[in-house]
This record gives sequence, C-alpha cells and structure tokens, in this order.
Amino acid sequence: MTVSNMNPDHQKLTTIISQAERLYSESEVEAAIDKLAVDITECLIDKNPILLCLMTGAVVLLGKLLTKLHFQLEIDYVHATRYRGETSGNSIKWLKYPELEMAGRNVLLVDDILDEGHTIAAVVDECRKRAAIDIYTCVLVDKQLNRHREFERADFTGLTVPDRYVFGYGMDYKGYLRNSPGIFAVKEA
Repeated sequence: MTVSNMNPDHQKLTTIISQAERLYSESEVEAAIDKLAVDITECLIDKNPILLCLMTGAVVLLGKLLTKLHFQLEIDYVHATRYRGETSGNSIKWLKYPELEMAGRNVLLVDDILDEGHTIAAVVDECRKRAAIDIYTCVLVDKQLNRHREFERADFTGLTVPDRYVFGYGMDYKGYLRNSPGIFAVKEA
C-alpha cells in the first residue's frame, strides 16, 4: 500500500491558481519592499527597535526586509490569529506572545496584510500593555475596504489591493500558496 503525501485539496488549489488574477508581479512586490526598507530606515535608524513579526503571514516580508535594514535592531514574533486556515476570521487566538522586554523600547509590528485590522489592533494593545514607547506598523498590503476597520492605517505600507481575497508573499489561501511569486486575487464567484 502506498501512502500519498498529496494534499487532498490539490485539484482545488490548482484551479484557484490557474484562475487567479495577478495583481502584482514578483518584481513589483520586491520594489515595494525595497521602498519600505528605505522608509523604515529613515524613521527608525537611531531608535534600536524591536521588529515584531506577526506569524505566519509576515515571515516572508520580515525576511525580505531584514537584510535591507542597516541599523541595530532585535527581532521577536507573535502568533495571534483569526483565520486558522480558513478564508474568514473569528476571534483572536493567541498562540505565542512576545518574549523580548518592550518597556521603554520602540517596536515595529510587521504584518502581511491590513484587512479589517482586528489582529494588528490586538497586537498594538499588547505592546502598549508591555510599555513600548512608540509602536509603528508595517504591512506589505493594505486592502482597500469600503467599511469600517478596527485599525485604520499602517505607518508603512507597500502596496494596496482591492477588497478581494489575495494570496502570495506570505498571504495564504487556506494555509497554502504563501510562497506564490507575486500577489494574486482569487477569482470572484
């Protein structure tokens, strides 16, 4: 008997990929990340910040940014999620809190996407509770919503996307497709 490691949703994911609309190419995303690095450096070069990665989506963005930030910094991460492998969110579930001491420190939260802002707002609140002096936010993508958001805008934003479900560069579709080379929108039903 052969055991297959194939994802049972392989065919569905193949269809999602083939029908997706490419919003930004890999080179366009890389250019946006380069610009983010310049802007972040200009703001934080003398502030010895903690870069706080919001897992799992921001791991790609943080990894891309790190070698472009030529100043002293420390890295930590949190895992606070609403989606848990689904395409819509629920209440915030904390899987990991930050470990570095934030009192009296500047913190830059790095996330993949600003959607309704529930997760990033919860992490900002946690940093405030831990007495961070200044809290900055960075997102690769700002989704343009026509409704109220809990967190209105990031301090540093790479790109904007329409109010559609997007994947690539850390953003997922049901836990998959984070490694897509560009940013794509799922075909609307």
